[in-house]
Amino acid sequence: MVALSLKICVCQCNLVKTMQFEPSTAVYDACRIIRERVPEAQTGQASDYGLFLSDEDLRKGIWLESGRTLDYYMLRNGDIIEYKKKQRPLKIKMLDGAVKTIMVDDSKTVGELLVTICSRIGITNYEEYSLIQEVMEEKKEDGTGTLKKDRTLLRDERKMEKLKAKLHTDDDLNWLDHSRTFREQGVEETETLLLRRKFFYSDQNVDSRDPVQLNLLYVQARDDILNGSHPVSFDKACEFAGIQAQIQFGPHIEHKHKPGFLDLKEFLPKEYIKQRGNEKKIFQDHKNCGEMTEIEAKVKYVKLARSLRTYGVSFFLVKEKMKSKNKLVPRLLGITKESVMRVEEKTKDVVQEWPLTTVKRWAASPKSFTLDFGEYQESYYSVQTTEGEQISQLIAGYIDIILKKKQSKDRFGLEGDEESTMLEESVSPKKSTILQQQFNRVGRVEHGSVALPGVIRSGSIGAESLSMGTMPSAQQQVIMGQMHRGHMPPLSSAQQALMGTINTSMQAVQQAQADLGEVDNLPPLGQDMASKVWIQNKVDESKHEIHSQVDAITAGTASVVNLTAGDPTDTDYTAVGCAITTISSNLTEMSKGVKLLAALIEDDTGGSNDLMGAARNLAGAVSDLLKAVEPASGEPRQTVLSAAGSIGQASGDLLLQIGENESDERFQEVLMILAKAVANAAAMMVLKAKNVAQVADDTVLQNRVIAAATQCALSTSQLVACAKVVSPTISSPVCQEQLIEAGKLVDRSVEGCVQACLSATVDGEMLKQVSSAASVVGQALGDLLEHVCHYASHGEPIGRYDQATDTIMTVTESIFSSMGDAGEMVRQARVLAQATSDLVNAMRSDAEVEVDVDNSKKLLAAAKLLADATARMVEAAKGAAAYPENEDQQQRLREAAEGLRVATNAAAQNAIKKKLINRLENAAKQAAAAATQTIAASQNAATSNKNTAAHQQLVQSCKAMADHIPRLVQGVRGSQAQPEDLTTQLALITTSQNFLQPGSKMVTSAKSSVPTVMDQAAAMQLGQCAKNLATSLAELRTVAQKAHEACGPMEIHSALTAVQTLKTELQDAKMAAIDMQLKPLPGESMEQCARDLGSTSKSVGSSMAQLLTCAAQGNEHYTGLAARETAQALKTLAQAARGVAASTTNPQVAASMLDSACDVMEGSAMLIHEAKQALVSPGDAESQQRLAQVAKSVSHSLNNCVNCLPGQKDVDMALRSIGEASKKLLGETLPPSTRSFQEAQSELNQTAADLNQSAGDVVHASRGSSTQLADASGKFSEDFDEFLDAGIEMAGHTQVKDEQIQVIGNLKNISMASSKLLLAAKSLSVDPGAANAKNLLAAAARAVTESINQLITLATQQAPGQKECDNALRELEAVKGMLANPNEPVSNLSYFHCIESVMENSKVLGESMAGISQNCKTGDVPAFGGCVGLASKALCGLTEAAGQASYLVGVSDPNSQAGHQGLVDAIQFARANQAIQMACQNLVDPDSSPSQVLSSATIVAKHTSALCNACRLASSKTANPTAKRHFVQSAKEVANSTANLVKTIKGSAAQEPILQSARSMLDSSTHLLKTARSLVINPKDPPTWSVLAGHSRTVSDSIKGLITAIRDKAPGQRECDYSIDNINRCIRNIEQASLAAVSQNLASRDDISLEVMIVNETLHVTQLAGYFEPLIRASVGVASKLQDHQQQMTFLDQTKTLAESALQMIYAAKEGGGNPKVWNNMGDRAKISCHNIFLIYVSI
Repeated sequence: MVALSLKICVCQCNLVKTMQFEPSTAVYDACRIIRERVPEAQTGQASDYGLFLSDEDLRKGIWLESGRTLDYYMLRNGDIIEYKKKQRPLKIKMLDGAVKTIMVDDSKTVGELLVTICSRIGITNYEEYSLIQEVMEEKKEDGTGTLKKDRTLLRDERKMEKLKAKLHTDDDLNWLDHSRTFREQGVEETETLLLRRKFFYSDQNVDSRDPVQLNLLYVQARDDILNGSHPVSFDKACEFAGIQAQIQFGPHIEHKHKPGFLDLKEFLPKEYIKQRGNEKKIFQDHKNCGEMTEIEAKVKYVKLARSLRTYGVSFFLVKEKMKSKNKLVPRLLGITKESVMRVEEKTKDVVQEWPLTTVKRWAASPKSFTLDFGEYQESYYSVQTTEGEQISQLIAGYIDIILKKKQSKDRFGLEGDEESTMLEESVSPKKSTILQQQFNRVGRVEHGSVALPGVIRSGSIGAESLSMGTMPSAQQQVIMGQMHRGHMPPLSSAQQALMGTINTSMQAVQQAQADLGEVDNLPPLGQDMASKVWIQNKVDESKHEIHSQVDAITAGTASVVNLTAGDPTDTDYTAVGCAITTISSNLTEMSKGVKLLAALIEDDTGGSNDLMGAARNLAGAVSDLLKAVEPASGEPRQTVLSAAGSIGQASGDLLLQIGENESDERFQEVLMILAKAVANAAAMMVLKAKNVAQVADDTVLQNRVIAAATQCALSTSQLVACAKVVSPTISSPVCQEQLIEAGKLVDRSVEGCVQACLSATVDGEMLKQVSSAASVVGQALGDLLEHVCHYASHGEPIGRYDQATDTIMTVTESIFSSMGDAGEMVRQARVLAQATSDLVNAMRSDAEVEVDVDNSKKLLAAAKLLADATARMVEAAKGAAAYPENEDQQQRLREAAEGLRVATNAAAQNAIKKKLINRLENAAKQAAAAATQTIAASQNAATSNKNTAAHQQLVQSCKAMADHIPRLVQGVRGSQAQPEDLTTQLALITTSQNFLQPGSKMVTSAKSSVPTVMDQAAAMQLGQCAKNLATSLAELRTVAQKAHEACGPMEIHSALTAVQTLKTELQDAKMAAIDMQLKPLPGESMEQCARDLGSTSKSVGSSMAQLLTCAAQGNEHYTGLAARETAQALKTLAQAARGVAASTTNPQVAASMLDSACDVMEGSAMLIHEAKQALVSPGDAESQQRLAQVAKSVSHSLNNCVNCLPGQKDVDMALRSIGEASKKLLGETLPPSTRSFQEAQSELNQTAADLNQSAGDVVHASRGSSTQLADASGKFSEDFDEFLDAGIEMAGHTQVKDEQIQVIGNLKNISMASSKLLLAAKSLSVDPGAANAKNLLAAAARAVTESINQLITLATQQAPGQKECDNALRELEAVKGMLANPNEPVSNLSYFHCIESVMENSKVLGESMAGISQNCKTGDVPAFGGCVGLASKALCGLTEAAGQASYLVGVSDPNSQAGHQGLVDAIQFARANQAIQMACQNLVDPDSSPSQVLSSATIVAKHTSALCNACRLASSKTANPTAKRHFVQSAKEVANSTANLVKTIKGSAAQEPILQSARSMLDSSTHLLKTARSLVINPKDPPTWSVLAGHSRTVSDSIKGLITAIRDKAPGQRECDYSIDNINRCIRNIEQASLAAVSQNLASRDDISLEVMIVNETLHVTQLAGYFEPLIRASVGVASKLQDHQQQMTFLDQTKTLAESALQMIYAAKEGGGNPKVWNNMGDRAKISCHNIFLIYVSI
């Protein structure tokens, strides 16, 4: 070994000598050698000297340890090593000012030297003391937050420094680090260090027996009291000063110790120095000490100091976050031997205290300090401080002392000594002797005797008999090729997640196997055309769904095979879990489709049994695969491949059973042959590679070649397995993608093998053989992929001229896109000329061999047409070539190419259109399959989706998509069945275009739900499915547009054909009904079909109105669209009509319904035909007249169809009855009265009450069944008739002619209001979802009540106060309906306006109730009536506000389903219509006052202006010119075409408290008014007064409950609370990660990559509270992947600040809560928080 040459400097004589040492020489030996060779170094004791490696920075110089070798310090030749004395003098200053000099070893740490220092001074518990460097270095400025420091922060730091100086905290004490030497901490030999007690642990034991420590304790306590570290009262301060005087001056002497004797600055805190009588009180306490000695006085002083609450506490000034605010405030953090405490910085009162035993862990960073209390507190306690390390050392020191004391107590000899010697033994590997190996088995309990002969059981050969007297031989068992499960290595977190996914999937597979035991049970179906069409459609839909699901299963299986191919440590287990989830979820859905299909198909040949068997086989194969891929199974790779192959075989059998096996057997055979060819070529290459390995000299290179060859063999066997799996479903792009991926793996493994061989040998011949074999593999792989791509391009060409037409179409597109580049256009024209020449020659050759003369002539004519077009194109190309800059020549070339394109299409017998339709069919199939997969993925992800709103949105988009998938499948099947039919082609195009919008919404919903799905595998599956669906939709959109352009405007013809087909189906249904064979389809019911018929009738009317408008304007495109929409609406109408007819038990109703529906279809067909004719002559008046007549006829037929619904006829009869009865009011004279006035009055009151009750029954029945509506309307008409007779009788008793006219007028108003009520009830029962229908019905009922009240007030003469009470009772009865089902807005009030309305009306009601009671006592009847009227109005206002608040609560519930807002608000139109009608009635009323007329005119102007603005805005939003005109022409039609803002309200539980309180209020108010009505007649009845008081209390309690319920259920409060809890939990998680990062043990996430986490973080931050949990998880993951510790801390700090800013924004939003009055104050806070969130996110 080379000697090490060092320069040895002997410091005491400044001598330098160069000496050589062996690098392995120990430092101790080097010192000995130096002393031996250098005489000058032989002074003093050898143990006092050592070697010192100096540095320019004195702090970095180190003493070489005696036990280390020289090479340990990486010394180099020429390094200077000092040989000098290790002892140095150290000046120690005591707290009493005494200074002692002690010699210490400079090479030892402070902790080691404290033993020496304390022992010299006489202190035994050295671990509680430390040294302070009095000359402090000025700290560098450092920021206190994650944001950039500004002037505010600097000013804040200066305040903190002043506060530290004032409080005398431990921040200012520069304690030396016990783990480092004096030199490392910059302590020079001339410095004086202060010895001070740092830990107050055993100070309680210090007394007069230990005078040294007693004196130190006394001085330290005295100084802390005087400088204010220990706050004391004036009395206590004087007591301390008196004892201090005893210590310093001895016993009290009267004539000497007088005021003026003391220097008060040395005896009292500064705040008490100027206080009057202070010195006198000090001497009084001094006198009380008596003859106490100095030691005794010090004991008393220290004992009294210990009673202070701040004694023994080390304080640090920190900043902590204010609760609920993003603001830091100063706080004192105290550390004692027992606890950690938060202390008020001004008073030093303890705010909160945590015992040290609850501190689980702590962490310090340069800017913060964090405490974790484990389960003792939910969140961490984190403060901002620059003294985190000092705090950490203090806590650690206390805990070390505690543990050390405990260890000394617990040690009893060697048994309790943890530091006793441990014996170690090296165990060499030997054979294992298995004593027992058993596996747990689950079975039934067996009964038997336990008294059995003893046996010894081994793990290998079972039971052996018991032998006695001999020693049995050792039982051994050798296991080879497998590992016992008990000794398996632990699974990683990603593998554990995969195991969970597999277990869940296994349960789903087992459930699917159980479900496949029997087919679905369908109701009996009819034999009419509609039933047969329904069966065929369901069969087609089921086949499509099964096919797409089998595609996904095979693709998932192939993905599992590909993903599990490599090293388990490199496997993406999340992707494997995603593939397994795809398999299981699709298998679950497939089992449902198989059961339905088996029930639908004929079972004469046992087809359903075979189908169910094939499905069960597939489920069993999937189960085998799941078992084989378990990470803990240890199954060989071949088992996985075999299980995958079984799935491929079972999939092919299942597709064969349903008749969907598209790829023929020949294709599959060729595919497998080509795959095996790749495997054979790879096997040959492996042999060549092994030859290379045999001649390789280097073992590492040899092993590398062998490993690469093995991988090559595995990848090719995997390719064969993958081909076997996907061959039955190779038409699916995802299956093709998996096969191509397997091919890429083979290609990479071959390349790796070649590279390994190149590095292992230089033998040219061998390398040539390997390269040749690799080329063969590549060629075979290319053939395989080409075979797949050929099938992917949809197989054989459509026609003979397909290739030529493809070239022509492609080149013409290139010419169009090359406008401006004449050279490129001419080049493309040459290619085009060649292609057309080939096409012409092919057509002429076909014409020569054509037997049919006509066909031959057609071919020759088409060839001539094409040749002429080619010639024109060639001439144009020549012109463009001659004049390349001439734009006209380029335009001529473009036009010639376009003409050639048209000629090619005609000549090739519409080959282009056929190709586009074929492409559209494939695109539609793939889009439907992708949508099916997305629905399955959405259902699978539902259980782990934590965001309710996102989940609900996804569910609704899935439901909408589920309605469109069958239509798209039917369009594809129809087009494939009739490829030449223009109608089926247009139907396919239409359904494809209609599919795009719900598909896009589903993609958006799925993408927004992905971040909120907690299951990584389910989230990945949903994301992949959404991506595939988006790709499929893009292709479908492009192809549908091109196909629509190619097919031309055929909508009108297609719509006419569709309507005629519907008429034929209805006629067939009528024949079946006559034969009593008409059956409802599965899922149809009378109520559902009736609602569909009612709502669809409006859609038909609207679309027909649009059809008339477009036809009148001559717009062919939009007329075609309107005709298409009309045909679609009529289809739904026909289905609903058939459903009603099939569901009813009355043959007459069925017949009339089907006849009316046939009339609608016939009239609609005529209307579409007339519209088509009108397009020829748009301005023809005669055609317009015919259109109007036909439209009127269709409208009449629609009304007849609706009137055939159950209940509608009864309403019409009731309307006719009211009309007939009202004719009695038209006579000039009234019939004579037959009853007395009292009898007539009583009769009128009774019939009024009955009519009012019947009106409420009608309102209730309109929401129920048709039978209820029929009964209620009949009862209403009867009650109206009786009421009308009573009113006429009462009018006969009126003697004054004018009053009689008023009574008759009121009766007419009641008749009109009653008719409106029945019409509103009829409209609502037909279409319950119509905009504002329920509110219109309630308004009509209230109008009936008000009309009755007006008549009663005018016509009757009752006892005092009776009419007012009766009118109020009727009004209350009328408003009860608002609380029945508040799923529509009752008014325009906001939620907080509802609260204000309740408060105002409750005040009015309280005053009115008091007035009712007071006026009953005084007998003031007019005032009583006025109070009753005010109470009634207030109660109606309260009910209205409660109903609106309840509606708003229901709307805000997360489970409520949001509808899609239309171009205008339909409810706005309905309310405006109602307001305008009422205002017009006031305008035409001759009794209206001038102010009423002016007010009514203002209302009309206001609402008409609002409607015009709404229509103008809507017209600007639509691109349809006809609709623009339509908006301007009719606001009513626009209102009917819009949708509700809220589709379904599901917040009934949240609404119930409000509704219950409001109902209780109405009921108790009704009882109160009834009691008041009797009390006003007999005010002297005491029991009645008691009842009135009880009802008043009930009303008051109900209103209080109503106000409380409305305030408690304010929308958004619950969500804000949830979000606050969620973000607080996330903040705790980020604090835990920060704690781990500070300790530098933040574990790296191995289950997800850094890129994925960054993408997730970008997604999650787009929404707030619901996404914070995954945001924090992704942030922690990103931080764990960062290598730099400081970057980790910065990233986590910024993420925490982001969360805190979001929390502040939510607090502001909660406090604002939608209240505009509060929000004006809270808005600024929310804006600031939003701004902070944006800034922090940008910085992240």
